[in-house]
Amino acid sequence: MMLQNNRMNQYLLTIALVVLMTACCAVKSVAPAQAELTGKVSIDMPAIDPSTAIYELPVKDGVSYQDVVDSLKSISEGMNFVNPANFPIAEHMKQRGVDAQGVKEVHSFCNLSMGTEIILDHPEFLVFAPCRIALYEKPDANHQLKLFLALDRPTFDLKSIKNPSERAKKSAQELETALLKIMDKARRGDF
Repeated sequence: MMLQNNRMNQYLLTIALVVLMTACCAVKSVAPAQAELTGKVSIDMPAIDPSTAIYELPVKDGVSYQDVVDSLKSISEGMNFVNPANFPIAEHMKQRGVDAQGVKEVHSFCNLSMGTEIILDHPEFLVFAPCRIALYEKPDANHQLKLFLALDRPTFDLKSIKNPSERAKKSAQELETALLKIMDKARRGDF
């Protein structure tokens, strides 16, 4: 009887080992996921959501519309960006009899020393040029109009390019980081 129990225990142990080895072999080796390509934000900025092209940043309380506009201009020029066009969308809406419900405008920015590699490697990326930062008002949690800045992220736009080059990725990340820095300073009214 004791011999039978030992054989039964050995048999069960063997089956358990076979099942365990099969399960271990069935698990695929998974390479660590590549980090999502995004720009870099400062510590006190919200994290970037890599699933959307839009990065939104509220303007600090007490910073006026004019402070933000002046700041965008001053900071971008100091970082070697040109501001080739601004689109006062709210003004155009008003001319058509539509209530824009606050500020609605787009500011375009270009810095070819940062974006050249993207355009040289992938000329089709021009559809995303120049870079744009929107300035708009929308209701906050208390239903009061609040100013926001938002960026169309170059690293997200680069996802539209099939097999982007490494230098295009690096350039998009550098460009996005610079634009995020401009936004961060502008939301504070810095110069």
